[in-house]
Amino acid sequence: MQKHIICPQRTRKTPKQFSWVDHRLVRDRFIDQCSHKSAALYLFLITVADAQGLSYYSDVSILKHLKMDDAGLAQARLELIRIGLIAYQKPIYQVLALDPIPTPIPTRTASTPQLLGQIFKQIIKEAP
Repeated sequence: MQKHIICPQRTRKTPKQFSWVDHRLVRDRFIDQCSHKSAALYLFLITVADAQGLSYYSDVSILKHLKMDDAGLAQARLELIRIGLIAYQKPIYQVLALDPIPTPIPTRTASTPQLLGQIFKQIIKEAP
């Protein structure tokens, strides 16, 4: 199927202000875990966040924009935190990167014995 622009006079351009939606939201199935309220909150936050993903919008302001009640906002916020899409420390929201979180390599002391098979498995897992 060939794509064609339906409305050329309204072709979207990157705005001067910073904002985007990462395709991995769908591809990596984050959106599948969102309720309508949490998806609305996420859309709002990615739209208003700065380049570091930070938003200082107050809950009162978010409630007005999204037409939610306090309980709905709290539930949506907790859902997005659980999914790993945002961090929240009142009054700041942070939209998080969708990159996988690197797992730290456990540090071992010389006195911790390890089987040779475990060592080889670790080497294989870390190989590019």
